[in-house]
Amino acid sequence: MLSKSQIEEFRTKLTARKVQIEKNLAGTTLELDEMRNLDLNDEGDYAAASAESAVDSAILIQQRKELNEIELALDKIKKGTYGICEMCEEPIGRKRLEVKNFARFCITCREINEKEQK
Repeated sequence: MLSKSQIEEFRTKLTARKVQIEKNLAGTTLELDEMRNLDLNDEGDYAAASAESAVDSAILIQQRKELNEIELALDKIKKGTYGICEMCEEPIGRKRLEVKNFARFCITCREINEKEQK
């Protein structure tokens, strides 16, 4: 089990990452809006802008997904269920949480979950 100070440490990391993602999302959304308003001169400009836009969209989707996971983890901290696997209800290892602060499953259950998703 995680100690109160360890949980507080994870809360700080999660909160800092949440703030960073929110800034990234706000900045990327602003850039996309500015790009839509550009007067593109030719097909080459348009193709380059479209490719960049697709990459930005993929990044936005990934960051929104991570933000949702972080908010879920912060909610679990409030409820006292942070660091507990959602499948087997055993503690998630600290090393796993260090790598992925918002992990919802222990290593074993994560592998089972990924196999089921395929």
